[in-house]
Amino acid sequence: MKESARRFLSALYQVERAIACVAFALLVAVIFSDVATRVFSGSGLYWARQIGVYANVIKVMFGIGLASAANAHLRPRFADGWLPKSWGPFLDHFSEVLMALFCLAFALVAFDLVRETYLLDVRSVVLRMIVWPIQGVIPLVFALAALRHGLYARWPDLKPPEQGAMADAQTKLES
Repeated sequence: MKESARRFLSALYQVERAIACVAFALLVAVIFSDVATRVFSGSGLYWARQIGVYANVIKVMFGIGLASAANAHLRPRFADGWLPKSWGPFLDHFSEVLMALFCLAFALVAFDLVRETYLLDVRSVVLRMIVWPIQGVIPLVFALAALRHGLYARWPDLKPPEQGAMADAQTKLES
């Protein structure tokens, strides 16, 4: 079961990374095209900003999963020394459970928003297209994050080590 979870997390990371990269490339291409068209013709692409916003939403939302998968998301560290180090394993487990529950709650709220947008047939003013498929990324990403953190809570060794300069500095201070 644990090995299946490890393979799932690895595949999920690859899919999230591919989607985020494609969304970023689309964002860059659309904005570059808009600027180039504006420079050469004096008028930009009327749809470029809306597509850029949609691509950015997708990029940012899947970036949440990438940050969680790398254990590189932002977190407040000011209170790290307030509790005994012996509580570390319990607090790590508790934080993963809490994060999974938070993401699940947020996914449910976001799903309700998308459902309402779907029922009202809300459309983009500029593109005249339905917006719920783009909004649908939000509950999807938070549901996947809830699953990821739930797996980290169940099998703590699946969680990658903390990343970033702050983690390196903290490790040096503790040595």
